[in-house]
Amino acid sequence: MSHTHSEEGASLPQAAPNALDLNDNPTQTAATVHTPDHQVLPVVNEAFPSSTSSFEILDMESVPAPYKEVHPHWFFCQRVEDKRSWLPFSREDSHKLEHACKAVGGTQEDVVVAVDGERYDIHIKERKRYAVYWDQAPTEVRRCTWFCKGDKDTRFMPYPEDFSEHLEEAYKTAVTLGKWKTKLEFPTGETVILHNPKLIMQYQTIGLQDDWVSTPSEQTRPQTLKRGVDNISVDILDGEPEQVDHLVFMVHGIGPACDLRFRSIIQCVNDFRNASLSLLASHYKLAQQDGKIGRVEFLPVNWHSALHGDATGVDEDIQRITLPSISRLRHFTNDTLLDLFFYNSPTYCQTIVDTVASELNRLHTLFKQRHTAFNGAVSVVGHSLGSLILFDLLTNQRNHSEPRKRLASDEHQRLDCDTLEDTLTILGLQQYLATLQAESLDLESLALCQESDLKDLGIPLGHRKKILNYVRRKRLPEHYKTGAACLASGLQVPSQATSDQDSNQSSTTHQSQFNRTHSVTSAVDYEYFNVGIGQVSIDYPRLAFHPQTFFAFGSPIGMFLTVRGLKYIDPNYCFPTCKSFYNIYHPFDPVAYRIEPMIVTDVDLEPMLIPHHKGRKRMHLELKDSLSRMSIDLKNNVLGSLRMAWQSFARLPVASLPPVVEGETPTQTNFQETLGACEETNSAGSAVQTEQPEIKMGMLNGGRRIDYVLQEKPIESFNEYLFAIQSHLCYWESEDTTLLLLKEIYDKLGVTFEQPQQ
Repeated sequence: MSHTHSEEGASLPQAAPNALDLNDNPTQTAATVHTPDHQVLPVVNEAFPSSTSSFEILDMESVPAPYKEVHPHWFFCQRVEDKRSWLPFSREDSHKLEHACKAVGGTQEDVVVAVDGERYDIHIKERKRYAVYWDQAPTEVRRCTWFCKGDKDTRFMPYPEDFSEHLEEAYKTAVTLGKWKTKLEFPTGETVILHNPKLIMQYQTIGLQDDWVSTPSEQTRPQTLKRGVDNISVDILDGEPEQVDHLVFMVHGIGPACDLRFRSIIQCVNDFRNASLSLLASHYKLAQQDGKIGRVEFLPVNWHSALHGDATGVDEDIQRITLPSISRLRHFTNDTLLDLFFYNSPTYCQTIVDTVASELNRLHTLFKQRHTAFNGAVSVVGHSLGSLILFDLLTNQRNHSEPRKRLASDEHQRLDCDTLEDTLTILGLQQYLATLQAESLDLESLALCQESDLKDLGIPLGHRKKILNYVRRKRLPEHYKTGAACLASGLQVPSQATSDQDSNQSSTTHQSQFNRTHSVTSAVDYEYFNVGIGQVSIDYPRLAFHPQTFFAFGSPIGMFLTVRGLKYIDPNYCFPTCKSFYNIYHPFDPVAYRIEPMIVTDVDLEPMLIPHHKGRKRMHLELKDSLSRMSIDLKNNVLGSLRMAWQSFARLPVASLPPVVEGETPTQTNFQETLGACEETNSAGSAVQTEQPEIKMGMLNGGRRIDYVLQEKPIESFNEYLFAIQSHLCYWESEDTTLLLLKEIYDKLGVTFEQPQQ
């Protein structure tokens, strides 16, 4: 849409050529319509002698319709890069804005109206739209009654309010007095001619006028005008339900853009929310009509701007060392891929974790303030690296009110001054002081000892466990923070029995259910530091809420856990404050990894296939399965036929069929065996979806399946590599993913979805 804008958007849109319209058809001019001669009026305005014959067609009705006041509709301006577009508010929001505008009247008092599910506030006097939950520049708002469109424009654009008021006054006069073919001239150079109720055109001068130029068609470019939103083609929604059943926070991954169109997390979450509203209207229609459900609110969590802002200065530091060659590629790398390295850095990882946690708590508090009646649950969604951030946060939460006790710097200094005698006194093992001093052992050397060393000194098992556990818990964290390595052979994970035995001597800890086997490489003992499986030097903040479900989109969690040295996840482990976990991925996503093989290591399980939102399997996948079953059946039939042929060949030739043995022929026997094999194969293939949910997957998702895979589109199946990057960014617009979230949310509320009729 081409526009001519002033600083405040008060100027008119630039006209387009040859857009002469009678009945909403910008390509059909009045000259091409065959009309009776008595319906064409004579020339009235001599200033345009060559133009009147094209426009002077009156309404077919002999009696003009009485004047009716136009119904305004409110629009807001949306700017994407350098392009501006005007979008309508929902009917409900527009009604609220109009009511507030009339209530304000000519007073100076400003009124704020919450719209779009209370995600935006509209200041009536300012005519500005402000975002509530995220940082966004305010945008212009208009009370619209008149619209224009050129032949090259795709949609109608609203006029400024003052210009619309002049047009409405002229239109009212023309209708009331029957004075058509009226020409209005504006100081900005625009000319509007009201030919008849169905044909009102606007002309805007282009270039300098010569004295001999006299007709509008030669000196101006016409545009079609429409009165009222009912006369233009625009999609206006009814509005969102006020009742919020569930709140979902969505954390983005690397970089500022979330999809191939380089849109922000705000825009992508808007698409996800719109898909949710559409699926609720189609798959939960009866529940909505009965008032049982409302909607699910999705809010974005942005941490990239905090990391790359002026507070950290990391962008300036990276820019100083960046090579000048291939600048665009290096800029992309610095802005996106380096986020992975930043998260593995203790300094910037702390910034990322603090930003995500504080933003989650801020959004949760603000949402509760604006929705005082909300009593629903809260879930979290993480995409790509965002899922790993949430995973580390959730593994380091505590389900009790006391925060995790961490050693302060002064406490470290105090412990550094402790002596071996003080340590043994605290443990009540003073009798071993002389034995240890005889070996010239102090606290530092004692921390490097193994259990076998103390055993050689004659110290019993229980006592040597207490000594090693205490010394390592109190002294080695500082060495880890300074980068000292810890070999798996030198620092072993205490067993569950030992932890239970020593529970009265040590503070209550969160028993890590993540396990690793000994290897030659170094391994970090996460349980040793009384933390989860995140970085040992990070202080993970507490969330102000307990998430109901954690959804991971295209997640590299499995890969990061393996790189950290974790071999498998104990089936008894679950997040301290979150009881459900879903790992959702596209089959071609190069960043996604599975979780279930780390829990069930002895069974090769296929992931759960996410159903299509239309209630069926994609046709190409059904065809693929059918061909697979057909090949299996054909193989079994061929083998059965060969077996029958070999048996016939091995027999002596006879002139008749083989005798019947117990009422059954060998042919029937082989046929039944083949049929049985085929039925067994088919039943095994069809039982994948029915038997898999019965497999116990541990407590990470309450015993249910964790890995869920999307169905690829038919075009994606032709080349996996061509759609690899797109597959990692497809979740924001995936209706199948959205429906899976809605089903999980509303199943817990006792509301089942209804499959719409196709």
